[in-house]
Amino acid sequence: ALQHGLNARIHSYNLRVLDPTWEQLPRQEVRRRIVEQVRHKRGKKLRFACEAYAKFLDLGGELDFQDLDRRLLKRYLDRDLPVLTGLSATYLYRSMREREDSQGRLVHDDLRGTPTGHFVVLHGMKGDLVQVADPFQDNPLGVAHHYEEPVDRVIRAILLGVMTYDANLLILSKEPL
Repeated sequence: ALQHGLNARIHSYNLRVLDPTWEQLPRQEVRRRIVEQVRHKRGKKLRFACEAYAKFLDLGGELDFQDLDRRLLKRYLDRDLPVLTGLSATYLYRSMREREDSQGRLVHDDLRGTPTGHFVVLHGMKGDLVQVADPFQDNPLGVAHHYEEPVDRVIRAILLGVMTYDANLLILSKEPL
């Protein structure tokens, strides 16, 4: 998106990658710390996430540490700016945790499974409900790919996305954000 002239902002709540004390730091210092922490921590997911955040900043993307609440979502949705969000599908769908079987397929397993992350697009808000576009064909919340969920539940699902390296909002716009 950034390479095609769009403006991009990420609101991240992923404490595995971003420290909240970085909020007031200049962009390049945040980038430096994101890269530096990989030297002190282990894990493929962390490394991948840190590299992606560094590239995002290199391409001109913005990071925002503003608290997640319904006003933040409404601010974008009222401007007709969809919100791509990474969240906990396990929490959003009220579904069983999952694990991979011997063939690499995801199977439900409430005892040995782990939470699953997912991306959806929030595209409107009516009162206490947020409109969701969900690419998962078999999602249990709506016929086809569109449904409404209570905004507070969606916010909790976003924040619980930290368990799967999600917990973020991505806003894209042709206009300055």
